[in-house]
Parts: sequence; structure tokens; C-alpha cells
Amino acid sequence: MKFLDQAKIYLQSGKGGPGCVSFRREKYVEFGGPDGGNGGKGGDICIEVIDTLNTLIDFRYQQHFSAEGGHHGEGRNKTGAGGEDCIIRVPVGTQILDEDKETILADLTESGQCIKFLKGGDGGFGNTHYKSAVNQAPRKATPGWPEQEIVVWLRLKLIADVGLVGLPNAGKSTFLAACSNAKPKIADYPFTTLHPNLGVVKAGDRDFVIADIPGLIEGAHEGQGLGDRFLGHVERTSVLLHIIDSTQDDLVGAYNTIRHELTEYGADLENKPEIIAINKADALGEELAQDQANTLSKALNKDIRVISAVSGENVKTLLYELAQIVAEEKQQGVSGG
Repeated sequence: MKFLDQAKIYLQSGKGGPGCVSFRREKYVEFGGPDGGNGGKGGDICIEVIDTLNTLIDFRYQQHFSAEGGHHGEGRNKTGAGGEDCIIRVPVGTQILDEDKETILADLTESGQCIKFLKGGDGGFGNTHYKSAVNQAPRKATPGWPEQEIVVWLRLKLIADVGLVGLPNAGKSTFLAACSNAKPKIADYPFTTLHPNLGVVKAGDRDFVIADIPGLIEGAHEGQGLGDRFLGHVERTSVLLHIIDSTQDDLVGAYNTIRHELTEYGADLENKPEIIAINKADALGEELAQDQANTLSKALNKDIRVISAVSGENVKTLLYELAQIVAEEKQQGVSGG
């Protein structure tokens, strides 16, 4: 299945059915009078969140959605049938944006959530509605209320607890594959990851979700490389795991490049809790890898973890540390809410 995290769709609710002008005419029945029924209500546009979807790929093949219009009223005071609602199913974490792609109209973060997004038009009145003491044979009926139309963007932000960030080829996908059942594409060239991947990780009795996004390069916020659009998938995370390739020459420059892109992107990503780990320790050897970590730690004045996603060195310890931070952040969110 292809990954798609943005889609433009066109929505139209159902218009109300018109009322009916009718008079009761039966043999041997006096005092006939008006008996035109009201029109039926138009269908609503509803958006439902389901947890079996993880992409917006369905909206590549269908962009127009409309609800059924209400049926017209009939004689004998029969109200027209209401139009059928149109239910649009989206993944957990979907945002609905106005056409300007900035104004958030709805943020759907819970499975089973269902909202009425566009209301169908009310049905028109039949002539029975207008019967009164001074007008006992009205010949007036009204059309149904018009439908509502809107063009919106759907934007998916994956629900994950830990976000993997780093330069291309830092070993993020290898790390995800090593600690979860996810099977991301792994190769020895940059930009192997072209779309976000999710993996469920178990550390002791705690489970959490890691999101691996395509690597960032300098100028990503200006569209360089694959750009920074996929950073939206780590906006909801509790902690960022910054993975750096220990075999490269300028570790400090690699770290600062990513931090600059996070700051330029905004959304308060630069202020999220962060764990820094240098990867590929197996390629350098234990002593040299630790020297690289010490050099980086001294330059940044931060703790640096040394791991090897290939050999599994220190990966388990790192996962327990991530699980602890995720638990603390969730607890803080509950107490703060």
C-alpha cells in the first residue's frame, strides 16, 4: 500500500426536499382541505475515525463526496424521506484544514471519533404547514434549504510516541527494524526512506510507537532533499531520538544541521525532549566510538548514547530509557489536563 499523508477533497451535503401542495379529495368525505407534506432533510457529511487505516491513499482515487438530497413531500401529509448521510472514513491523527492549508477545522486523534462536518439542508414546508383560520386552503409550499459545499485538505499526522530524526543514512530505518517488527527499506544510499514508517516497540511491560521519517538535510525547510513536510508526523511525539552516524567526520555539524531544521519548521519541535545517540558503533569499535561520543558530548554539553542498530549494542538500554520518558510525558499530560 502506498503512503499518502495529504489529500484535497470536495464535500457537499444533501439539499432539503421541497414541500408538497396537495388537497384531500375523497368521495363522501367533507371538509377536504390541504394535506401536502413537508420535504425530507438532506443527508449530512460525517467524518469517522477508524484505526484500521494508516494512510490517505483512498482519497487519491476519489476526491468528490456528496450526501443524498431529501425527498419531496407528498399528499396525505406524507413527509419526504431524509437523504442518506455520507460517511467519510479517515485514519487516526487526521487533521481537516481549510482550503488555505493553514486553518485547522478539526483534529481527529481518537479511534471511533465521529463528527458531523456539514449539515444537510432542512426540508421545505408543504401547504398543510400554512393552514390557518384565515387561510384554510393555502397553495403555498417552500423548496428545501440548500446544501453546504466546501473544499478541504486532509493532512495525516501519525500518532507516535517517539520520533526518529537525523541525516540520511544515519541508520534510523535499521534501528526501527532492529527494535520492532517493522520492515522499512534499508540500503546504503541516502533517502532510502521515502515515507514515514511506524513500529511498535516493547520494553519490559511497556509498549510504545516509534515513527521513522525520511532523513533531513540542510535547507530541508526550503524544500531541499525531500523537504521537511514529513516532520508533521513527529509533532505529536513525546520525545525525539536524534540518531547520528558515528563514522562521519563532523558529528557536531550533523547535529546542528538537524536542530536548525527543527527550529525553522516550528511547531515547538525544537523544545521536545531529546535523546542523542551515535549509531554504527560496530563499524568503529568500542573505544573509538566512545571517543566520538565524548567529543560530541563535550561540544554540546549533553549526554550521548553509543549504539549499534546492526549488532544491537546498547539498543535495549536505550529503549527502556525512551519508554520511561514516554510514560512520564503521558502522565504529565494526564495530570496537566
